[in-house]
Amino acid sequence: MVKRGLLACGLWAWASVAITAQELEPRAYAAAPVGLNFLVVAAGRSTGGVLVDPSLPIEDVQASVDSLALGIGKTLNVFGRTGLAVVAVPFAWVSASGLVADTPGHVSRTGLADPRLKLSVNLVGGRALSPREFARASRSTIVGVSLTMLPPVGQYNRTRLVNIGSNRWSFKPEVGVSHAIARWTIEGYAGVWLFTTNDQFYRGVSIRTQDPIVALQTHVSYTLRPRLWFSGDATWYSGGTTTVDGVLKADLQRNSRIGATMSLALSRQQSFKISGSTGATTRVGSDFRTLAVAWQLAWFDRPRNESPQ
Repeated sequence: MVKRGLLACGLWAWASVAITAQELEPRAYAAAPVGLNFLVVAAGRSTGGVLVDPSLPIEDVQASVDSLALGIGKTLNVFGRTGLAVVAVPFAWVSASGLVADTPGHVSRTGLADPRLKLSVNLVGGRALSPREFARASRSTIVGVSLTMLPPVGQYNRTRLVNIGSNRWSFKPEVGVSHAIARWTIEGYAGVWLFTTNDQFYRGVSIRTQDPIVALQTHVSYTLRPRLWFSGDATWYSGGTTTVDGVLKADLQRNSRIGATMSLALSRQQSFKISGSTGATTRVGSDFRTLAVAWQLAWFDRPRNESPQ
């Protein structure tokens, strides 16, 4: 039990970061007309090694995370600016193994992860437009802001050190810039993850806190034809040192990742996206290879003066 607990403790750092700072989201602040709805089904798999606190007697940690998520979203008119509201609910399968004091150990978890809620608003170059107005409008530089929230409703058991849910709130305010040059789009985002305290970290008595994680992203994409584009992606994140019952842990995150994304239209309403990424540099945390696919169905609101058939 002690060895399994040590393995679980060492894995807690990557479990948190894998859900937050590693994300790569090209065209998160792209221009879109108001009244667009979409439904997304996404699946992903991440596998690789985990670098843990060097003071722990844990080595050769390998892990895999499989996920399936359902998301819905809608573009809105937010005081004359284009806004986007998104809700995503993920289900995850987690498995990890390693050597604890030279003895093999293994942990696995299956369950609902913390859902994700995001609201973004394009403040510059993001005037709220109807589909007809949007089709005639010229493209310009976009500056947007967003707030992502992860409420603590995922599967959590206070008697376990590794859980699918985090038993705390997570928030990420972010600012993003997107600039189009002919068929090229260049983007940069800067945000910070903030975490509340988990006051039932282990057996309901331990208290765990985590420092903020600063996260930067950059994307360069090329549109081959309407609704077919490719993107090169990169992220760097730093911070996230944890404290358990007043004891500071040696788990500072200072990592980077690179990846690529392709989006392809299947029909007027459907599209398919595939993305992959891998760790470029990893100090502490997961050095995962990630592959994700997503199917999206999109439709516009019916005009108010249009009666149902």
